[in-house]
Amino acid sequence: MEKSSNSQPENAAASRLAWKLTAASSSSIFVFGIVMAILGAILPQLVDRLSLQRAQAGNLFFFMNLGMLAATLFFGPVVDRFGFKLLLALSSLLVGLSFTGLAFSSTYDLVLLSVIFLGLAGGVLNGGSNALVNDLNPDRRAAALNFLGVFFGFGAMLVPLIIGGFLIQLGLRPVILIAAALSLVPFILFSVFSFPRPKQPQGFPLKDVRKIISSGLLWLAAFILFFQSGNEFSVGGWLSSYFQERFNFSLSQSALVLSGYWFFLIVGRFLYPGLNRFWKRETVVLVSVVLALVAVAGLILSPLSSLAVVFALLIGLGFAAIYPTTLSVIGEKFPAFSGTAFSLAISTGLVGGMLSPWLIGRVSQGYSLQTALLVPLFNLTMILILQLIVRKKVMT
Repeated sequence: MEKSSNSQPENAAASRLAWKLTAASSSSIFVFGIVMAILGAILPQLVDRLSLQRAQAGNLFFFMNLGMLAATLFFGPVVDRFGFKLLLALSSLLVGLSFTGLAFSSTYDLVLLSVIFLGLAGGVLNGGSNALVNDLNPDRRAAALNFLGVFFGFGAMLVPLIIGGFLIQLGLRPVILIAAALSLVPFILFSVFSFPRPKQPQGFPLKDVRKIISSGLLWLAAFILFFQSGNEFSVGGWLSSYFQERFNFSLSQSALVLSGYWFFLIVGRFLYPGLNRFWKRETVVLVSVVLALVAVAGLILSPLSSLAVVFALLIGLGFAAIYPTTLSVIGEKFPAFSGTAFSLAISTGLVGGMLSPWLIGRVSQGYSLQTALLVPLFNLTMILILQLIVRKKVMT
């Protein structure tokens, strides 16, 4: 009985710590949502102001994602070995500095430098926040990671919403500086909160590292993230430009469509944990992929702007469950090395996030954005095939 009574205060303290760190992680993934959406939201104005070619615009996405990839490759082993606190706090600060640099950039080279640092810092926030929430919620990983993804959606929705409603009154620079100020919130929270001890303070047993790298399930999930990251980066980055090119939408109108896409992604991440009560998570992902396939095809083929807007919103709903639910599979498979496993999987995803928007930029320069959107259609087909394999592997 004495042992039980002593454990109650310890459990309460652990619960309070988990709540605080989940709140801090939610604020950081909110900021990462802004990082992901801001380039696509401001791209039409950057193209006009700096007279950019489509290929140059595609390069901005490529190099921002390259920065994310570099950061994601090292964050996992670092947090498993040394803990989350310092890396997450410094990355939040670097995001704010990068936003500030972007706000005051007057040349293509300065914009490029700013987005590279934005990618580096954002990559750590993304991977670190997901890995931390995964560790804090061992009994409800899929629900916790989908809920974390809700805050990603709020952040991604914020900037296009502000641009759509207040760009004329505020101007572009104040909008970006608002994003810089918001990035100080996770910096403060990560700086003042305590963190769990590192999981591997003595370093990595090589046999465990080999076990992670040789896991077929890890790489199946990683390549689902490869194609899905390509989808989210591509649609988030090029949707505004697509509606301007094909349907002659204004900057404000296209930004509101982009904001609506992110809003429906949020709605999906609220809904899908409830569906997990009735369906297995692999089935939830399959339903999401089919919905997204239909919506992307509809967006490409729709002759009416109003119908195209509906399909754009449905794309967000379809995308919602794929990324966080796939991460939960990895977290469940490697609980003691979640940082390293997430690092490998998210890094693989970011390669797709680099290639797909870049490829859309190249194809659209030679043909049109309508033709270039065949890229996410192909990606979703590959996700469907890989998810069927994962479903069979998990059920056997």
